[in-house]
Amino acid sequence: VQLQASGGGLVQAGGSLRLSCAAPRTISSVFNVNTMGWFRQAPGKERESVATITSRGTSNYAASVKGRFSISRDNARKMVYLQMNSLRPEDTAVYYCHDAARDYWGQGTLVTVSS
Repeated sequence: VQLQASGGGLVQAGGSLRLSCAAPRTISSVFNVNTMGWFRQAPGKERESVATITSRGTSNYAASVKGRFSISRDNARKMVYLQMNSLRPEDTAVYYCHDAARDYWGQGTLVTVSS
């Protein structure tokens, strides 16, 4: 497994979760230059981009999560994070970590937001 996602769970609306993505098999020199991202797929819907972060830390967000979610990375630890605040029931989905340069996907972690 190239990417390992974790941190999902059940949370009430308005709550917070922090997702983590580890890239243990990626050498640092490769990880450091790759754009990383988080995607999500809700039941019956297509997978969509949530947030991306470049090697220099420039981030982009889907309009639906802007101002509520924050993506970050720790190149020394080869980790990518997604801090999710003010969660809504419509944020319920399986969240996937993605290495854009090599098109690697993590196994997904389920986030369920109850109303």
